[in-house]
Amino acid sequence: MEINNLSLKLATSGNGDTIDITNQVSELLEESGFQQGLLTVFTPSATSAITTIEYEPGCVSDLKRLFDEIVPVNRDYQHNLKWGDGNGHSHIRAALLKASFSVPFEAGHLLLGTWQHIVFLDFDNRPRKRNLVVQLIGG
Repeated sequence: MEINNLSLKLATSGNGDTIDITNQVSELLEESGFQQGLLTVFTPSATSAITTIEYEPGCVSDLKRLFDEIVPVNRDYQHNLKWGDGNGHSHIRAALLKASFSVPFEAGHLLLGTWQHIVFLDFDNRPRKRNLVVQLIGG
């Protein structure tokens, strides 16, 4: 069994930017030559997250609306009082989804469901450059 750590660079607009990274992750898997194992995508950030969704405009819009309803931007957050950066909501939203997603692969292909896409969500309140970690375990 081998372990391979790769990176995926993204430029985001923040504010709930939802980016389908399925193709980039699949390309990294293909380039690695690994055929069977487990792939994990990790965002080393406290204001972003990774999950899966059917990546179509309606689902993406519904997800954004959900976060606006349950973790509104304009609420008083203790984080904002301490740091003054206005992104307290970003940390809470990211914590709800988590920082990583794992998916098995076989014959060099991700074993995702028919409508399942891997998406990166940047909840920060400004554009960011993100460097995701893609780890392959297998061979």
